[in-house]
Amino acid sequence: MEYAEDPEFCSMIDRLRDEIENDTGEVPAAFERLAETVDREELHHVLTAPGQPLWAREIAAYALGVAGDPRAFEALVLLLNHRDSERCVTAAHALTRLGDPRTARAAAALATNELRAAYALLPVRLLAELRAPESVPALITVLERRLPADDPHWRVGLACVEGLGTLADPRARPALEAALPHPRLGAAARWSLGRLGTAD
Repeated sequence: MEYAEDPEFCSMIDRLRDEIENDTGEVPAAFERLAETVDREELHHVLTAPGQPLWAREIAAYALGVAGDPRAFEALVLLLNHRDSERCVTAAHALTRLGDPRTARAAAALATNELRAAYALLPVRLLAELRAPESVPALITVLERRLPADDPHWRVGLACVEGLGTLADPRARPALEAALPHPRLGAAARWSLGRLGTAD
């Protein structure tokens, strides 16, 4: 693919270049070479070779992912659950382009892992975008856990509400109705219920 035409790739490269400059003061020549290569075997070598920096693995995983190479899958799933939300965004984009049948199951596992609830936002959004059989059950599960008014991860709950509205699956009705009284989720829940054909 022509990476110069991929806004997400360009955004990732700019972000990683800034990270490297902030950390070391100098961007290595290997960075520029890797950012320009389209050789899948070279990218796969970078992805699997020991001692590679995170920036190199991220570039390689993204490039392989958008090229449809399934060898990128595991690395992209790890990045999808990274504490840095920008890396999660990049990984979600590449996973969508990759089209691997394992993606929805992996995203559901990440989204429903309560120990990683703080990092579930991008897996939740990815599930809504994928429209896979795993999407609605996982989103309902996560939403039900986010319903307490003092839950600190309410943004994850909001993404579930919005995703369930987009998917418009009637199985979501009980969870969405339970979200109506929530001070931060109620308005979105009302919209999503409207997508299910309710006047509430």
